[in-house]
Amino acid sequence: MATIIESANSNIDRAEEIKLSANEAFKANKFSQAIDLYSQAIELNGSNAVYWANRAFAHTKLEEYGSAVQDATKAIEIDPRYSKGYYRRGAAYLAMGKFKEALKDFQQAHSLSETSSVKKLCPNDPDATKKLKECEKAVQKLRFEEAIAVHESEKRSIADSIDFHTIEVESQYTGARIEGEVVTLEFVKKMMDEFKNQRRLHKRYAYQIILQAREMLQVMPSLVDISVPNGHHFTVCGDVHGQFYDLLNIFELNGLPSEENPYLFNGDFVDRGSFSVDVILTLFAFKCMSPTAMHLSRGNHESKSMNKIYGFEGEVRSKLGETFVELFAEVFCCLPLAHVINDKIFVVHGGLFSVDGVKLSDIRAIDRFCEPPEEDLVVRSHEVKDEGYEIEHNGKLITVFSAPNYCDQMGNKGAFIRFTAPDLKPDIVSFSAVVCHNLQPHPDVKPMAYASNFLQMFS
Repeated sequence: MATIIESANSNIDRAEEIKLSANEAFKANKFSQAIDLYSQAIELNGSNAVYWANRAFAHTKLEEYGSAVQDATKAIEIDPRYSKGYYRRGAAYLAMGKFKEALKDFQQAHSLSETSSVKKLCPNDPDATKKLKECEKAVQKLRFEEAIAVHESEKRSIADSIDFHTIEVESQYTGARIEGEVVTLEFVKKMMDEFKNQRRLHKRYAYQIILQAREMLQVMPSLVDISVPNGHHFTVCGDVHGQFYDLLNIFELNGLPSEENPYLFNGDFVDRGSFSVDVILTLFAFKCMSPTAMHLSRGNHESKSMNKIYGFEGEVRSKLGETFVELFAEVFCCLPLAHVINDKIFVVHGGLFSVDGVKLSDIRAIDRFCEPPEEDLVVRSHEVKDEGYEIEHNGKLITVFSAPNYCDQMGNKGAFIRFTAPDLKPDIVSFSAVVCHNLQPHPDVKPMAYASNFLQMFS
């Protein structure tokens, strides 16, 4: 019996040592390492709510919000009076735009802190009460919006109400112009150069690009088949998240999109980075210029709820105006969900369903009734990786993330994958964040500059 007790005490002591190492990794922004260490501590002592709550916080930093909710919930199960467990879960719910669930947890955490001898809601967060109040405001606004909302079937398309031809271009405007109806490479190059120098595109041409992109996207299936001829190549990029200068770097490293140099950008073009408008207009413009040169998949950040929180909505409103907010939301709903390259490579942003056994027919929902063969390669994005990519499951799963030094703090590399037919073996290129472009310093505009003040309190 004494030996068993000594062993248990040894595990507890060792777990505490590992937790301290995990805390240091967390402070150094090494969140994946922190998660691994917290996991080791949990294996030694899984009944400590602190370890679960700390790991939840690390998951939140990596935007793994589902895992954060699971860990925080476990912390609450272990100790229902542990206020930080509710606080961590509330923060994860908030990050997913689930304001009502977040409010419940913040209220519970606040209630527990008020009734305990320790009056602070979270020892490292003295502004917790302010966050609770801001969350209450957000939920009140959400309930108001729900009360006045028009049913989707009754809504009139915002795109149908816009005629860009009637918008006058002032004589003093010296920026990029679309002559007639055709978006040319010359125009796209000039537009990118204007963006690089922090100049705006005229609203007429912004409307034209978005509306033409919508026409192309809305007739596409949810699952798009891509054919790459033998001897030709195809490039897949992951999340860009509004990091326009890193997008330019991808094009410098790998060439501009064209029929001979086609790309697939696998979702999360916008949010967090403060040049999201520049990114999405560039990608849409290439789509208009040559539909087969630019393929686009919908990510979780191509949605109203994410854009409202993480900055794209604020940036669009600041740079283009309110009408564009609704227009982008409408066009994002037209984006395909997944792509298949030569019947061998399945590309999707992060995942589609929470159950196993999903068939391609479930995605296409019309005429495809077969499961992907087991030897299909799967490419996904969605998660930050230190080298910009990660290969798992004996090479059958590759994660690619194309936003280096994500949010100016993660220190990660970006990457893209180049496939050449017929073998389609992945050639992965990693690259670092750019601090200047053509000897021109990167503009001093911080990530999340357009995000809601509410969210910035949790960053």
